[in-house]
Amino acid sequence: MTYDAIVLAGGAAQRLGGADKPALSVGGRTLLDRVLDACPDARATVVVGGRRPTARPVRWTREEPPGGGPVAALDAGLRETTAELVLVLSADLPFLDRDTVRTLLTAAAPAAPTPAPAPAPAPAPHDGALLRDPAGRDQPLLAVYRAAPLRRALAHLAAGRPDGLGGLPLRALTAALGLARVAAQPLASFDCDTWEDLAVARARIREHGTVLDQWITAAKNELGIDLDVDTKTLLDLARDAAHGVARPAAPLTTFLVGYAAARAEASGADPARAVSEASRKASDLALRWAAEARAATGPAAPAPDTATAADPRQNGSG
Repeated sequence: MTYDAIVLAGGAAQRLGGADKPALSVGGRTLLDRVLDACPDARATVVVGGRRPTARPVRWTREEPPGGGPVAALDAGLRETTAELVLVLSADLPFLDRDTVRTLLTAAAPAAPTPAPAPAPAPAPHDGALLRDPAGRDQPLLAVYRAAPLRRALAHLAAGRPDGLGGLPLRALTAALGLARVAAQPLASFDCDTWEDLAVARARIREHGTVLDQWITAAKNELGIDLDVDTKTLLDLARDAAHGVARPAAPLTTFLVGYAAARAEASGADPARAVSEASRKASDLALRWAAEARAATGPAAPAPDTATAADPRQNGSG
């Protein structure tokens, strides 16, 4: 399904004390990169806001006036797109996933015409689909819009406003559109508006049932790998080979490093340098995870003695 994506990454982040919210990290990846990962197949991806490093290439633009609010930002992003369907996202959704995006696209896509008996009225067309969160609130920045009616609605709002679309609330736009509602999965619409929200997000990715999936996703993004990982099989193999080592992230990350290095070697890179570079990226990512954990729990504990930990004769296990 062909679509363009617009990610709104501006705003004053007043409840975060003016921090650069899209650049804040959850699980070692910025909020912006986590959102971009949910729409990798967008034909064009436009980010509205100040330029920042991103894991994949995007097109940048700014609203007029800068800081003019979400309607002005949406209008600026829309000017850079050409697809019939436009995915619109805020840049603070740490748990947005590709399945949610696909559901919205399906709900927003025009249905194929089907013959109907003469007396039956044709179904009313809709102008897109937005997510409705578990509390029943509409999320217009987690939505797919049909571009043509969205452009008309924006033009209507701008008519007679010499200062443009700055300062208008999103409800002024969505009220003019016929939008389907899609029920959100529990975490898909979770956004980070406060430091408390950010702390909750960082804690959730470390929950026992999801931490390895979150880590593997982060490591694959860091290393530029796109493949399915059979976590259970690899964990079983690593546990057997290492006699029940209790650090499952280590063998999995080693596997990903090896894969990245092999791919780089196949394209002509020096194997030793490829291993070194992939290892550095994965190590830097792990350090960022550790730094977040220390920040969440207070002062860092003393690091273990590396030599003692590495030599079983020094800890009674050899």
